[in-house]
Amino acid sequence: MSFELDRQAFEGLGRLCADAAESCIISAPDPAGMERIEARFHGSAFDPHRHDTYAIGVTLRGVQTFRYRGAAQHSLPGQVIVLHPDELHDGGAGTEEGLRYRMLYLEPSLMLDCLGGTALPFVRDGVVTDDAFCATLLSALGPLERELDELFIDDFLAQLMQSLARHAGQPAKALAGTAWRAATLAREYLTENLDRPVRSDELEAITGLDRYALSRHFRAAFSTSPHRFLVMRRLQSARRMIAAGEPLAQIAVEAGFSDQSHFNRQFKKAFGMTPGRWSSLIHGAAAAAG
Repeated sequence: MSFELDRQAFEGLGRLCADAAESCIISAPDPAGMERIEARFHGSAFDPHRHDTYAIGVTLRGVQTFRYRGAAQHSLPGQVIVLHPDELHDGGAGTEEGLRYRMLYLEPSLMLDCLGGTALPFVRDGVVTDDAFCATLLSALGPLERELDELFIDDFLAQLMQSLARHAGQPAKALAGTAWRAATLAREYLTENLDRPVRSDELEAITGLDRYALSRHFRAAFSTSPHRFLVMRRLQSARRMIAAGEPLAQIAVEAGFSDQSHFNRQFKKAFGMTPGRWSSLIHGAAAAAG
């Protein structure tokens, strides 16, 4: 895939972050299952947390430090960060210069169609140096203002999977057909019923598997459990409502959480900061842009 990074737009977003505040987050308009952001931080940015998406990004300025799989990691400008779903990590700036990076969050369900029935690639190292991999990422991560069309996304995902497979280091294992079909049915049902409690017997009826077998197969396919998948989709919906400026107490109810305290705990567990902090970072950047 050829690409040309729009440096003027790329640098413009950097100035926006710098002018808005010491720290800010800018998000892009993206299709379901994909999220792109630019972030700028000084000091510690995220508490330890885990999410059920891949987090794949590029450090643009400064040193990005984080703990991943029990070890300290450091990413320099131009290096690629690869965080596997459901792996605990934190994050922040490693120097007084501060940190600027762009990140792609990608649901495994978008990736599996590219993999021909094999399991998700696991990249053991959280930081890799690979110019071709970096170029592929930057074709989608810069500029963030551009909406990605469907044909571009198809080609981008295909090349991204090739890069991940190259660094996974082991041949991909095939998923059993029954596991894939059942997991897909469960995922679709959960996605359609985000705003209410979903019972185990509903998923059993939909998939034809008992709840324990389904849990194993779902995790094999998507690297997370059905329950956590449901919670994370609610939290992603909540982040969209935060960006739209809805009150946090109202968001907690609309996103399917029992109360605001429950919402706050789940949000911080998934994203490493409170909903209020996320809102201030998003809207601080938006105010500066206006």
